[in-house]
Amino acid sequence: MSIAGKWNVTIKAPTGPQKTVLELAESSGTITGSQTGNGTSTPISDASFDGSKLVWTNHVTKPLKMKVVFTATVSGDTMEGKCKAGLMGSYSFTATRA
Repeated sequence: MSIAGKWNVTIKAPTGPQKTVLELAESSGTITGSQTGNGTSTPISDASFDGSKLVWTNHVTKPLKMKVVFTATVSGDTMEGKCKAGLMGSYSFTATRA
């Protein structure tokens, strides 16, 4: 299963749904990409995909700087999981391939 492509991510944050766009590319077993939200795009890091489990890190710069680690289960053109946003806690999220 390929995870490459554009994904519309909705994070269920306490301040309401936060929408981001995740763009993933795969080449020779390496996953690269970027995540865009709040008008800012940042490269992702530490991405891995094993069967149906996808993990990546986004270093958010706005509205404040923090490291957000996403862990998802991918099923076809959908994924769901949790993200840990620094000291702010963990939130669930869903995504669909655009």
